[in-house]
Amino acid sequence: MSLRTLLTLASTLAVTAGLAIAAPVVASADSHGLTHACIPSVPETDPLEAGPVDICVSVFQPASASKQNRVPVLLHSHGWGGSRTSEEGSFQRYLDAGFGVVSIDQRGFGDSGGKAHVEDPAFEGEDVIRVIDHVASLDWVKKTGGNDPVLGALGGSYGGGYQFAGAFTEIMRTGSTRFDALAPQITWYSLNESLAPQEVVRSTWVSALYAAGADAHTATVHAGFAEGLATGDWPASMDEFFADNSPAFHVNEGRQLDIPVLLRQGVSDNLFPLDQAIKNYDNALTDRARRKSLLIGYNGGHVLPNVLPSGAAADGDACPSQLGGEDYNDVELRFYAENLQGAPRTLTGHGQYHIMTAEGGCASVDSVEPTESFEVADIVTSTAAGVPQSVKIADGPLTIAGTPNVDAMVQALGLDSRAFFALSVGTSAADAQVLQNNVLPHRERSLNLGKRRSIELPSVAATIEEGQSLFLTVSPLSDMFAVHGSRTPGGLALSDVSVQVPIVR
Repeated sequence: MSLRTLLTLASTLAVTAGLAIAAPVVASADSHGLTHACIPSVPETDPLEAGPVDICVSVFQPASASKQNRVPVLLHSHGWGGSRTSEEGSFQRYLDAGFGVVSIDQRGFGDSGGKAHVEDPAFEGEDVIRVIDHVASLDWVKKTGGNDPVLGALGGSYGGGYQFAGAFTEIMRTGSTRFDALAPQITWYSLNESLAPQEVVRSTWVSALYAAGADAHTATVHAGFAEGLATGDWPASMDEFFADNSPAFHVNEGRQLDIPVLLRQGVSDNLFPLDQAIKNYDNALTDRARRKSLLIGYNGGHVLPNVLPSGAAADGDACPSQLGGEDYNDVELRFYAENLQGAPRTLTGHGQYHIMTAEGGCASVDSVEPTESFEVADIVTSTAAGVPQSVKIADGPLTIAGTPNVDAMVQALGLDSRAFFALSVGTSAADAQVLQNNVLPHRERSLNLGKRRSIELPSVAATIEEGQSLFLTVSPLSDMFAVHGSRTPGGLALSDVSVQVPIVR
């Protein structure tokens, strides 16, 4: 596939996936509790646009808020390639509930200057701190101290990433954060791991994101994208560029959030899969914070169909009704009422994992770790070309929810061999479909005559009915990793294979 063809495809995918570039908003002011401001932040260092940077925001003040009746504020920001929400009448349900909202154009997008460093603490992290300082200066905002507003946050994908970037950058700078709670949706724990698991590039999504970013990219990203297309590998420059742009970096440095977090993640999201939210929940939060937090998995998010291998998931969000809310929006509003306004706790399920199944149910579990091991038949698969194959694990009825894995003796005949693994469900191997559209690669970088490997599978939830079976599917190719399969033809052989599965009892 040529560079021109891939970029054309990427542009199409960017639009169909909801990543289309929004037109910049012209700053203005009105008399209905909506004002706009551009806040000086750290200068841009990228050679493509070095110089001063302003971060532009729209401030929505509820009618009930005044100097005598101060209210909490929710920061909001857009997804990748978008811009802030600035229209009168936006965020009405939050305003009616007594929250102010401040919507942010992130660096490189909308009216804000600079280039997108993709939630780097030195840039976007500092930008969020400047915005919080501005919020603290507003005389109608409730505070716990002179420069400490009562503060939450909203947004998904890139609009979830800024929440972690801001909170962790504050902890890195001062030892604490002024955020009192967060509600990030469909975002990441590790960008490097998400965009290139085992350094095998999710090329379909990476190309779409590159197209959606347009002129916001730094010179480093432009060069890295070209190198990745040419070599089929995740460039070392990208590993370095994204090294500290994720919660994973801060966790490795010993930092955690000690505030309530409402995590919502797409189980069928094949850009930032469910495992990214699980890792945020398990690693980025203190034990005390988890006891006040919620993780909700739904079928949606960044979703492109899996054609090779074929996958399926029922759209929807089945879990909020089990937690005391009518839908996710209601859960989110109650979460902030409880944590920022002191409302009585009506939500349930704190400290658990609530994961929508592929068929439309909801599994609530205390752990996502595997609970049972199943021996399966040996597997031999070609690499670089060929068709998927599936081997039976177990017959229904059974319910699974969590993160499975494979343990096997692996032989690799070829250089840089790559195959793609997933759980699937069907009445037979011939009609088995990958659960919730997700696969993960396994990579053998050199000739391997036999080594034991542990292979992580995508985190999923499913109820396998009587008459159906659970399968392990192995494919030499995946459309999510187009043009990033094995570098040379060859094969992988797995023997003494067992699959560890999180069974719900």
